[in-house]
Order: sequence, then structure tokens, then C-alpha cells
Amino acid sequence: FRLSMLDLVKDGSSWEEIKVLAQAMEDAGVTIINTGIGWHEARIPTIATSVPRGAFSFVTKKLRDEKIVSVPLCATNRINAPSTVESILANGSADLISMARPFLADPEIIKKSREGRDQEINTCIACNQACLDHAFIGKTASCLVNPRACHETEIMIEPDSISSDEKLNIGVVGSGPAGMAFAHTAATIGHHVTLFDKSDEIGGQFNMAKRVPGKEEFHETIRYFTVQLEKLRKEGKLDMQLGTEMSYSEMERRSGGYPVDGKIDKWIIATGVDPRVPDIPGLDHPNVLSYIDVLRSKAKVGHKVAVIGAGGIGFDVSEYLLHHDDADDHDKKADEVDVDEFLENWGVDKNKSVRAGLLPEEDIQMTKPHREIVLMQRKKGKLGAGLGKTTGWIHRSTLLRSKQVEMIAEVSYDKIDANGHLHITIGKGDKKSTRVLEVDNIVLCAGQISKRDLEEAAVESGGDLTTKVFTIGGAYEAGELDAKRAIDMGTRLALRIKDDDVVPGKHAFQADIGAEEKLYDTMMKLMR
Repeated sequence: FRLSMLDLVKDGSSWEEIKVLAQAMEDAGVTIINTGIGWHEARIPTIATSVPRGAFSFVTKKLRDEKIVSVPLCATNRINAPSTVESILANGSADLISMARPFLADPEIIKKSREGRDQEINTCIACNQACLDHAFIGKTASCLVNPRACHETEIMIEPDSISSDEKLNIGVVGSGPAGMAFAHTAATIGHHVTLFDKSDEIGGQFNMAKRVPGKEEFHETIRYFTVQLEKLRKEGKLDMQLGTEMSYSEMERRSGGYPVDGKIDKWIIATGVDPRVPDIPGLDHPNVLSYIDVLRSKAKVGHKVAVIGAGGIGFDVSEYLLHHDDADDHDKKADEVDVDEFLENWGVDKNKSVRAGLLPEEDIQMTKPHREIVLMQRKKGKLGAGLGKTTGWIHRSTLLRSKQVEMIAEVSYDKIDANGHLHITIGKGDKKSTRVLEVDNIVLCAGQISKRDLEEAAVESGGDLTTKVFTIGGAYEAGELDAKRAIDMGTRLALRIKDDDVVPGKHAFQADIGAEEKLYDTMMKLMR
């Protein structure tokens, strides 16, 4: 039975009431008590990736330490790694552990842990993008890092399953989410893959995302693919040529039979995106930075910042700048995130001395922000409206609760003056007003454009490569750097790249529409 031990909503249960309920449940014959954390209405994150691992195990431990029930107590919420499981059990916080999403990410998590293969686990990053976000709109649940989840009959990845006459030598340009997924799947089923990237590390945009507070789990996806690709390299199924920038002339050379034993039959272009550069007078001022300058190149950013663009990247950059201390440039991993700091920032009473575990607003001790930020977008409406269905509110709340982030919609960017200050117009018609933002830096997060130069060169050449170059991931469709789509697309194409009917322009495959989605759509039409 699941007992809500931390309601996190106004007028929720007191600790004494929870103890009475626990005893009554045992008396009624319950054999295991699972820990419920928060209601759906709670305005405190409980399962998203910004929640530290095992952050709420203290609740289970408190009841266990009371020794008022003899049945096993089960800890839950944001427990996604064997190391976290062992730590919670070893310190006496719980008798059992409950996990759900980690089994979508890797159904063999327990088997791999037992065999000492923790580094081979495809770790749940708690993004919710393909599981809960799908469930709430009637789509079949799946997993961003494992598109096979709930689609096992569509995506069947069997090692060495293709015949010898179907095997191809495939060149993959770019090792971001799409490139990694394609290379891993294609080499696993029997193709030979050569993976090129101009960077000296794999991961692509994930190497920037992992630096954002609350996205430390992205380290794990890079670690997983690093381990899997290295295994395939040792088996002779894959070569990695990092620090190698591929040109179209080099693609032609390698497709023409040089080197002879490494002739590339087909090319996968997974080169990702470039930042979109808006047309604003004065954009060449040295105070202007792109999100890549900030997250990848670690450019120094002043105290007052204007962020242009309020999509996913704009919110990520704002959160990074809000919390990033230039004096401590260490990129935290998931196990290094401070649980107590998280609980304090969100007003969770770890001592359970107040009803529902909610501290009064005046008692909440928030970490002091490092910067003042103005976050803007061109369109009308709520900023961050396009963020994840189950996580978008967390990003908005994090920035607003800091009281150091101003959000402005319906903005026109007029110019950047000689001092590096941004002149803007807010609104239109009679309601418009103008402002000058006297900031230290302006960070551009105005969207992305696909890097399709290699594909375009192949098409323009009209040669043999025209039918051998397939673009995937962000290079195929920039969007909001959709890693879910990129990994799914790379995986599905890898399984069908050998088929004669798979040609450029007809190579983007996606999940079948499930019964749940059809039913949901029908219900929504009837309700309109």
C-alpha cells in the first residue's frame, strides 16, 4: 500500500496523522508500505531531473526510525542507479526500493548491477519527455534514452542479426544523440560503422546540457554511449575518428574506394545545429555571446544579463547563469548534487515538524543567485509555454522564485548601442513602450538552424552520393534540440538503412500511432 508521507500541499497530513495511518494499515493486513511523495497539485518537484537522487528517502527513514510498524518500508522517487539504491539500504533509510522509469531506460538494470556492469546501464535521466509527457496526452509511453521502451515489437535490436550480404560500411558524421544512437544500433546488428566528429569527445549538445543545474544526469547518457561504442570498437564493429572534421570532398574520396578496405557505402549526417543569429543592429559588440560561448566555451558573463529567446535553451542558460559561480567551474555529476540545498530551496521541512512538510514562505532559505537576468521572447504569451508538459512549470518556477529573473514577452529588439546595452520595444500599437537594458552581457538563445551543408553538397553535385547521404537529428530538423526525436530517429533508421526502399527524403521513421493516442484524440474532439 502506498502511504502519502509527505503531501507537500497546504493543509496536508501532519506527521502524527501519518504515523496513525501507518499503524492502522498494518493492523488491516498491509504487508508492505510504500512511500508516497507529494500530490500532483504540489508546487515542489518530486520526480523531475532537477530533484537530486534519493532526495526524499529521509521520509521513509524517519518512519522506519520511529519503529512503530514492523512491515517493510519502501523508499521511492528519483532513485535511478544501483549506487543510490545501495546507499539508501545501507544507511537504514528503507527495507525496499521502488523504481519505475529506470526500467524503461534499461530493462536489464538489475541484471547488469548483479553482474557488476553498472557502467553499461542506460540510466534514466528523469526528463519525463517520452514517458509522463506522452501519457498525459494519450501517446504510448516510451523513453528518451531508450526508444525501444513500449515499442519492442517495432524496434528489435538483435546483435549480428543481418546477413552478410546486407552488411554495409557506414560513415556517421557527428556524435551527438542522433549519431551515437545510429552508430550503436547499426554496429550492434552487424554493419561496420566509422564515427567521425570534429570534437575530441562524443555527446554533441549533451556536453552543454550536462552543465545546466538540474541536468547533471546527462553525464550518464554520454557515459552509457561511450562504454557501448568502446565495446563495439574492441569487437571490430566500429571505428571512432574523433577530432576529425569531415568535408564533402573527403566523403567522395572515401566513397570512391579509398582506403580500399574502408569504402563507405552510405553516409549518415548527424552534424546537429548552429545557433540562429537574429538581425539586430550592433550584434557584433563584444558583450554579445551565444549560448555556445556560455555553455561550451565557458565565456565569462557579467552580473547583469539579457537573454534573447525563451525556449528551452533560453531557460537552460538562464538557470545556468543564475546558479553558476565562476570561482567554482566544476561540472557536477548527479551524485554530487546537494540534497539538503534542494530541500531548503524548495521549502521542504526535512524534520517533518510542520503539516505536509511545507515550510512557511518566510522560513525558506534560498541559495543566493549569482546574477540578475532579463529573459525575453518575441511572441506574446507565457514564457516557456512550449517546455515539457510535466516539467515546464519547474523551470518557470525556479527562475521566478529567485526574484532575480524578469520575464518579458512580445519584445522587439531595436539595437545594441556602443556601450553594449540592449534597446527594446515591448508590445505593439498604443500599448508599446521602450526600454534600455543596461546589462553587462547579452546572450543569444534565439533558436537553431540545421547544419545541412554536407547533405546540400551531395544534392548539388548530382553524383553517386546523392542517394547515399541521410540526414538525421538536429541536422534534419532543428526544433528545440529534441533529443527524444534524435535518438528515436537514429535508432529506427539504423535498423532499416540496408533496405533498398529507404532513400534520402524517405528515411524518417517514427512510432505507430497507438490505441491510447487514437482514443485520446477522439475524446478531445468530442469535448471541443
